[in-house]
Amino acid sequence: MVLNRRLCAVCHQVLTQMLSRAISNAFMNKSSLLLILAFCCSGLLTQCHTMRDDQLAIARREQIIATEPDGDYYIGRRYFVPATRFWGYLRKPRESWRNAQLVIMDESRKLNPDRYPESGDSPAYSFDNNYEYRIYGHYTGKMAYEPNSNLKLPVFQLTGYELINKDPGWLFKPSEEYSTRTVSLRPVIMPSPLDTATAGTNE
Repeated sequence: MVLNRRLCAVCHQVLTQMLSRAISNAFMNKSSLLLILAFCCSGLLTQCHTMRDDQLAIARREQIIATEPDGDYYIGRRYFVPATRFWGYLRKPRESWRNAQLVIMDESRKLNPDRYPESGDSPAYSFDNNYEYRIYGHYTGKMAYEPNSNLKLPVFQLTGYELINKDPGWLFKPSEEYSTRTVSLRPVIMPSPLDTATAGTNE
């Protein structure tokens, strides 16, 4: 959605400049205008196709998520942005990543998976960015302010974890773009879901 709005803004700017030149010259170059319009339409169609691909991929993954075993645990995805202190996203088993919460870990009972001594040959902090874990613990009911992202986030008491996958792929949608400067990955970037019947006919 955001990409479409940006593309439309660019198209609008290009068209405005073209029309201004045409008016000033009292001449409309129809072929140039048609090329510009074709470019804009092509870009919009590409974005629509990308969103459709995202929706189909998400629908397929939601079907896999629905088969997860019930239990007293969470599915966690490590999400690291430099200078921030949140751990990543948690969701309950069988629930969509649309419902995931970005959390700050309380490590008083168990250290985070990437918490190693800072000296020697220990792995670097955040070495496990985008790893997927089975996380054990509970929400404390407290909120904590993370200043570098300007976010107020729930605190989760970590009691244990198990590594599920070191390379699970995309988090919210295949076309997402990871940034080291901002919190670019949020559930809100997921496109609206397809209904099951529509998803099944496009695989």
